[in-house]
This record gives sequence, C-alpha cells and structure tokens, in this order.
Amino acid sequence: MAPSRMKFARSPAKKIQPPSKRVSTSTTASTPRRAGRSSVGKGSAGARVAKASGRSNVQPGDPIPQRKKHRYRPGTLALKEIRRYQRTTDLLLLKLPFSRLVREIALTMTPSTELFRWQSQAIQALQEAAEAFLVHLFEDTNLCAIHAKRVTIMQKDIQLARRIRGAWGGMG
Repeated sequence: MAPSRMKFARSPAKKIQPPSKRVSTSTTASTPRRAGRSSVGKGSAGARVAKASGRSNVQPGDPIPQRKKHRYRPGTLALKEIRRYQRTTDLLLLKLPFSRLVREIALTMTPSTELFRWQSQAIQALQEAAEAFLVHLFEDTNLCAIHAKRVTIMQKDIQLARRIRGAWGGMG
C-alpha cells in the first residue's frame, strides 16, 4: 500500500504525520498510539504477531484447539421446555416404568396366590389420571411459591398445597 493512501488515527491533542515526514521524539515509539485501545488482558505479544501474520502458533503434534461450547443463559432452556410441554398433550412419564410400578403396587396389595393381568388401556387410564393429578399439584405448588414471593418451588410449597386440598387431594 502506498504511503500516500494510508490513514492514520488522530489524537485530539497531537497531529500525526505520515511516516516519511514524522519526527520521532522517543526512541522506543515506532508506531502511532491509538486512543481508547488497551492491550491489557488481550494475550501475549507473540499471539498478536501470529494473529497479525495470519498464521497460528499451533505446532504439528499439538492437540487441536477446541471451540468454546455454546451455552444458554440460566433459565432460557427451562422456559423453552415449559413452552414445549404446554403445547403438547402426550404423556410425560415413560410407559414401561409406569407399567412396572403399577404391577409392583398391585402385587403388594393382593394375596400372593392371585396374579393380575392388565389391559394396556387400564394402565393408560391410570397413567393419565396420575399425570393429571401431578400437573394439578404442581400448579397449586407454584401458586404457593408465588404467594410466598418466590419463583422457585420448594418442598414446603408441596406440603402446603396438599394440606389445603384435604384428605383426597382435591379429588372427589
């Protein structure tokens, strides 16, 4: 680039002259200073030279530098998840673990000589009712937390919601 086309940063106090006409007042200052720029915390001088020349200072055999993994701000994914689950009507609990739990409870409630066989619609109806109960409980729990001027639900909120509901938990 020709010296006549070069643009220089201007300081409000001092006018900078082109390189051919510049008079150096200091022996160490060979480049013009830029106002508002600081090199504190920007890395080593070797890294700046390598970046300026277009080459990296990674040698053959060095591990490949990994990019910083993208992270969402706290609470963003929770709000995204809430919106997703409010749009859907499908069941939230997995079917097989819920089915195993129902069968296990049925075994503890009956004598050991009797075995129950379950229709899939019966287990699905139980799962629908259980999830509706839990969703309603968490809605009331959230209201208790908001009443206490909090946004985080706690165990005491669930206990208060169940106590207010009564013996049958709002059912019946």
